[in-house]
Amino acid sequence: MGPTSEAPPRPALSVIAAGSRASLGSFGARARDGVITTGKIVVLGIEASVAAVTDIAARRFSWSEFLLQAWFMTRVSLLPTILVAIPFGVITSVQIGAVASQIGATSFSGAVNGIGVLRQGAPLVVSLMIAGAVGSAICSDLGARTVREEIDALRVMGINPVQRLVAPRVVAALVVSLLLTVVVAMSAMVTAFILNVGNGSISAGAYLDSFVSFSQPTDLVLAELKALIFGFVATIVAAHKGLSASGGPKGVADAVNQAVVLSVILLAVINVAITQAYVMLVPQGIA
Repeated sequence: MGPTSEAPPRPALSVIAAGSRASLGSFGARARDGVITTGKIVVLGIEASVAAVTDIAARRFSWSEFLLQAWFMTRVSLLPTILVAIPFGVITSVQIGAVASQIGATSFSGAVNGIGVLRQGAPLVVSLMIAGAVGSAICSDLGARTVREEIDALRVMGINPVQRLVAPRVVAALVVSLLLTVVVAMSAMVTAFILNVGNGSISAGAYLDSFVSFSQPTDLVLAELKALIFGFVATIVAAHKGLSASGGPKGVADAVNQAVVLSVILLAVINVAITQAYVMLVPQGIA
């Protein structure tokens, strides 16, 4: 009787199949967590907005908390914002000036610098400062209150933490974002003007004329609208991560890291969407 042959075991395929199932399960869990987190952020944003509007209308808004948070946000973000805006103006003026001189379009450098700063530069710099400096501070403050059970104590006393803590911070972030956008735009545009006019590549009159010919009032409106949306999103994300922190100081640190990363990603996506909608819906200026 001849030898019988048996099929050899295939452990590699089993390992691959198990790994695929684990990967799909992990992806599904992450997707589910992402949807849940998005829903909670949206709910918190609506609740904070309604609380702010109703409290202001009913004259029970915590203006003292608003002023304290507005001063704190301005103090931690104003100087870094200016220090980022000036190099941004230098980089844009140098790069755009070099390209414009190569193609003989130096007379349009004022328009490109000014519009670029208004539409993209100022809101993006403000968003990074709000998400990095202000958002991390809000998340760490609320996270520390959460792990010390201060938030639970407020709920036990019948005080809504969203109404008492989140709403004033949201309103303060909106006001500070509007003001910081103006500061960034002026700092970057003045820096670009000094560099372009100072090196003799273009006269001051030609620089300003090109900027006035192509820029529109809607560019400033777009910048301020972006600043409002960016400040709102960054504050809500930071507040959500802070209120859901757990696990002591390490949990607070993880919440701050997640808040900053998530805010930057969301702000980048929102910026692209708003810019595309603006380009398609608003007629562009023609000299």
